[in-house]
Amino acid sequence: MAEGGTTSMIRRTLWSIVFVFATFQIALADQLVMKNGDRITGSIVRSDGKVVTLKSDYGDLNVKLETVEQITSSDPLYVVTSEGRTLVGTLAARENQIEVTPRDGPKVELARSSVTLIRSKSEQAAYERLLKPGWFDLWGGYFDLGYGLTTGNTDTSSIAIGSNIARITTRDKTQLYLAYINSKNNATGVTVTTANALRFGGRYDYKLRPRLSAFGFGDFEHNEIQFLDLRSVVGGGLGYDVISTEKALLQGFGGAAWNHESFNTGLSRDSAELLIGEELNYKPTARTKLFERFQYFPNLSDGGEYRLTFDAGLSTKLTKYLDWQLTLSDRYISNPVPGSKNNDLLLTTGIRFSFQQ
Repeated sequence: MAEGGTTSMIRRTLWSIVFVFATFQIALADQLVMKNGDRITGSIVRSDGKVVTLKSDYGDLNVKLETVEQITSSDPLYVVTSEGRTLVGTLAARENQIEVTPRDGPKVELARSSVTLIRSKSEQAAYERLLKPGWFDLWGGYFDLGYGLTTGNTDTSSIAIGSNIARITTRDKTQLYLAYINSKNNATGVTVTTANALRFGGRYDYKLRPRLSAFGFGDFEHNEIQFLDLRSVVGGGLGYDVISTEKALLQGFGGAAWNHESFNTGLSRDSAELLIGEELNYKPTARTKLFERFQYFPNLSDGGEYRLTFDAGLSTKLTKYLDWQLTLSDRYISNPVPGSKNNDLLLTTGIRFSFQQ
């Protein structure tokens, strides 16, 4: 009996320790009490006044604030009011009132409707970094690589490389891109190049107003099959965000450009061009991205001639750094040199290596 009593006492002590530890863990966690009585624990990440994002054991949860009865935080949060004040402290919200308790100082009571933003410490650090980033900060993008090979009755090889990186801040956006494809056929014993094209360039956008921006760009292209040694296009203009949401950004833009073309036939030509275009970035799901850009260049120096460029891409995230991608790139000119065609289309698919600072 003594041994049984001792065992029972040890068991009760262990369960008490577990209970205290679990209660302590819950006390340390942030908590949402829903209007239906449910409780959700985790760490508050952010809130925009309509939705609160909570990091839980089941991933990030987005909860509508209208369904939340009470909010409590164990760690200090950054609370931004409609007047522009930023308060730092633990938070307790009930009904229409919010209490912010700083580490040093008295509690501050606020109307719930006056709070526009709530950020965690890490979210606040990311926000402050976005305000004054260094030139090497905030870059993100991808690198595509594809390779194909056939032997036996056929003897072909092809390689495709693509890259697009961007640096986006609250004030501006810098984009750099590169696309290359090379394909050879050696079925007859003589190597024949069936594709050899390189496209690269960049664009810089600067916000003038929340939806209006000014931009400058440079595009460069080499295409052996089209007899094009180099096409250099530089220009600029204005862009307007027709749609600007968390999921979709649609921009219409227009401007002017100068185009210099040199061909291996000895032909060289210069022309002024107008620019009319649109660009769409769309995220139908958290793991899928769609990109599309169309540009129309009417020739001002040679009336009736024009160029069209179209780029589109679809990517689905497989892991943190790996995506599956499908990319389409088309270039059309109305006045090709004799012996070449108007249109050149590049289509690639494969694995994409992506990154984001």
